[in-house]
Amino acid sequence: MHASSRVAREAPGLRGALTMDLRTLVQLGIIGLTFFMLINASAVLVLAERKIMGFMQQRFGPYLVGPHGMLQPLADIIKLLMKEELRPKGADKWLFTLAPILSVTAAFAAFATVPWGAETTLFGLLDEPVRLGVADVNVGVLVIFAITSMGVYGIVLAGWSSNSKYSLFGGLRASAQMISYELSYATALAAVILLSGSLSLREVVDSQAGTWFGVIPSWYVFLQPVGFIIYMIAGVAETNRAPFDFPEAEQELVAGYNTEYSSVRFALFPQAEYINMTTMSAVATDLYLGGWHGPFLPAEYGWIWFLLKVGAILFTYIWVRWTLPRYRYDQLMQFGWKWLFPAAVINLVVTAALVLYFNV
Repeated sequence: MHASSRVAREAPGLRGALTMDLRTLVQLGIIGLTFFMLINASAVLVLAERKIMGFMQQRFGPYLVGPHGMLQPLADIIKLLMKEELRPKGADKWLFTLAPILSVTAAFAAFATVPWGAETTLFGLLDEPVRLGVADVNVGVLVIFAITSMGVYGIVLAGWSSNSKYSLFGGLRASAQMISYELSYATALAAVILLSGSLSLREVVDSQAGTWFGVIPSWYVFLQPVGFIIYMIAGVAETNRAPFDFPEAEQELVAGYNTEYSSVRFALFPQAEYINMTTMSAVATDLYLGGWHGPFLPAEYGWIWFLLKVGAILFTYIWVRWTLPRYRYDQLMQFGWKWLFPAAVINLVVTAALVLYFNV
């Protein structure tokens, strides 16, 4: 009796330890799933872009490798892995290798603070809920802005270390372009921070729960339509996508900063670009489109809404690329400094006035 009563007393503690271990495993699984999805996002987006591009231009996209060309990304990866690694004789050995690693590392790290779902107990398996995301930082907006700003170093170092004038021009264009549009990007984010009163992405998402008049979702895109447009335009420029893809404008620079790269080192640059596209889309979803909040689904399944919204923004990225012609470089800088940044400042001032005097 004495032994059995002792086991009974210790049973809750044992169950708590097992639950804690399970909770830790679940959190590690969520982290692994997040980065697994990011790694595969670049392959999926390349296939989607080529398929959508073919549809828009009334021609075939990939269709030979696998059913309907679905295995084309795998073939591309194998091809890149088997290509020879080349480095110009006059290139800086260490910086030439470090540049693509820096770009893709910054891309992965930026997504680490992006929440992509509400709290869940995994259908009651856990005593305490876990959050869907890698890290919950109370200044997540600042962390994302700081890390994405470091992505320019990879491109600049790639251009300089290649010992090539074409690559150097591409790197210089990238630094000027990304720094210019970061101002508009950050100013647009500041307006959302004023409305939510928080720098935490999860708190910003939670502040958009519910509806207005029982019908309209209380998303910040309805309060910040101008800010959302500014963010999207600046996001296209930040990720070096057409019509703002001057760092790698093939017609002008012979592929720009990545001219001298080949094989896996070359593949890391487009991978970083597509991961940055995913991060920009996820941040836009959290800040403007209510994150995982949406009708018809309970909170635990809100990640479905999150993925749908991110997918819609990524489709817009692709749509814009194959619709609009490339700007001239002077037009790009003029638009950023004379139009987009002043519009972002005006939007921020108006938002601050509404928050101060009307408690929006």
